[in-house]
Amino acid sequence: MGKQLRNKEQLRDINFSLQNNQQQDFNNCEFINCIFSSLSDLNFIDCNFRNCNLSNLNTANSRLQNVSFFDCKLLGVNFSGAIDFALELHFENCILDYASFDNKKLNKSSFKNCKIHSANFTQADLSKSSFTNCDLHEALFANTNLATIDFTTSKNFLIDPELNNIKKAKFLLHDLPGLLYRHDIIIE
Repeated sequence: MGKQLRNKEQLRDINFSLQNNQQQDFNNCEFINCIFSSLSDLNFIDCNFRNCNLSNLNTANSRLQNVSFFDCKLLGVNFSGAIDFALELHFENCILDYASFDNKKLNKSSFKNCKIHSANFTQADLSKSSFTNCDLHEALFANTNLATIDFTTSKNFLIDPELNNIKKAKFLLHDLPGLLYRHDIIIE
């Protein structure tokens, strides 16, 4: 028996963590006020999540192609298990504290008006992604490709230029301490 395809549906106020969704694929669906504990082995293509609680979500073997999250709570979500092929994520007004994007290729993804405290971007490819008005307090960037990213509207980041590719990335002059913190110098 193949997977059930759910196409162009609006799903509202459903607790998917109480259901067996293993045989479903979602195409062009919108989830509103839903709760998920796992997206494992599910496919989401051109889907939107609005005001959903996705904290501590399991993404193992999930396919997330052009998936957008609006006003969602994504605390501790580990996106590292998601399938890399065509992975494209968009976040707006979301809480992504402690999320992990370790080793992910996210070069078409966007983060707008998000709180991203203590998130892990180690070895991620974020080139051509966008961070607009994001709070990146204690977010971890190590061996991360940040080429061409505009950080001029974001704040609280600590990025070591020696450990990350920041070629043609944009920063404001007052953010210089966030780039030079490792050198223990005083900038006035």
